[in-house]
Amino acid sequence: MRIWPAIDLRGGNCVRLKQGDYERETVFSDDPASMAAHWVELGGKCLHLVDLDGARDGHVVNVETVRSIVQAVDVPCELGGGIRTEETIRRLLDIGVGRLVIGTLAIKEPDWFRQMCGLFPGKLVLGIDARGGRVATDGWLATSDISAVELAQKFNTEPLCAINYTDIDTDGMMTGPNVSAMVEMKKAVDIPVVASGGVTTVDDVARLAAAGLDGCIIGRALYEGSLTLPQALAACKATKGFIEKT
Repeated sequence: MRIWPAIDLRGGNCVRLKQGDYERETVFSDDPASMAAHWVELGGKCLHLVDLDGARDGHVVNVETVRSIVQAVDVPCELGGGIRTEETIRRLLDIGVGRLVIGTLAIKEPDWFRQMCGLFPGKLVLGIDARGGRVATDGWLATSDISAVELAQKFNTEPLCAINYTDIDTDGMMTGPNVSAMVEMKKAVDIPVVASGGVTTVDDVARLAAAGLDGCIIGRALYEGSLTLPQALAACKATKGFIEKT
């Protein structure tokens, strides 16, 4: 299981929101590129970036900040938030972003999303953010009637590199991940599933790894110190070793 340290961008700063609420923001750094370098120095092999302004406004906003992060590190970076056009996809890939997370348009314009999957095979991630099992869109400001699993299965045969599945009810709350929901998603599709939301302790990481998740995004816990990146990486390694022996 890969660990993806999260860098959420708003107004050029590195922030975290509680349950996606823009009114419940904590600023952790005014230099996201330095923060990215910090996670890599601690052993990070990949980074998860979110343009929160872009997710809310419907178009990528923090492009220059993203560019500075990509130039500061030599590990793959993925970006989500406000990616709504083919031109934007090409622009972000051109500046060095490794893969792009698309959520809202996968629901609103599924034919367009399938077309993009074909044009950019292995470069797109289906971002599924769910509240109570139902998919949320537009920067988590709206909740649809479609279930997370139902949405994932609609794109199960597309050349996606992963599904990022975020449980909004646990995101940023430091209460532990919704492991059962992640396992349900993992069993429902053939695409790698990356879990997000609520990861707080070493045990949380170990449980997700043991459950067979392909990746884990960690945000607030790393910033507030309830879990360190070396601890998370070690938990993955130890869990893998345990599974291989059984």
